Amino acid sequence: MTPSLFHLAAAQQSAPVTDWAARIGWVVGLLVFVAFVYWLMRQGWKWRGTLQGDLPELPTTPEDPGAPRLRLSGRYHGSTTAGQWLDRIVAHGLGTRSRVELTLTEQGLDVVRPGATDFFVPAAALRGARLDKGIAGKVLTEGGLLVVTWEHGGKELDSGFRSDRSAEHAAWVEALTTLSTTPHTTEHTETEGAR
Repeated sequence: MTPSLFHLAAAQQSAPVTDWAARIGWVVGLLVFVAFVYWLMRQGWKWRGTLQGDLPELPTTPEDPGAPRLRLSGRYHGSTTAGQWLDRIVAHGLGTRSRVELTLTEQGLDVVRPGATDFFVPAAALRGARLDKGIAGKVLTEGGLLVVTWEHGGKELDSGFRSDRSAEHAAWVEALTTLSTTPHTTEHTETEGAR
């Protein structure tokens, strides 16, 4: 062998051995950090629910809600303070995303959510509806979200829904707006409050 080959052979070294203790330490540290961030988020969610504790229990569906005018299957994306699309309402399960079945009758809007709290919006509490693109952590294309404005406990709320067939949204906006501007007697609302 020539002297340059000896020099080259002497310069070759084996690959460094992996330091498993350091790698395991980094992985454990990362997992602890992720768990801590999740815990902070959960505490923030609970704190927000405590701040919104003055919101009364959600109305339930009356025994005879009337004949359905419209039905919709889709997703419930959450509720916020009306006009403030990032101020999420989490009290009474309103912050929980879920599947939804909406039924509109003369008496109001029946919101059935499998795996989450169902509620009913009496016609007298409806304040209108519109098409929008976002609500509390969910942003869609322009007009991809049906937002229903309603009053509960002296506070106006926006609830966001997305139909499995988004072409239905326009009919819902029209029907909800018509129902919200129709004069209603307060007799039904008082009866619901007494239950």
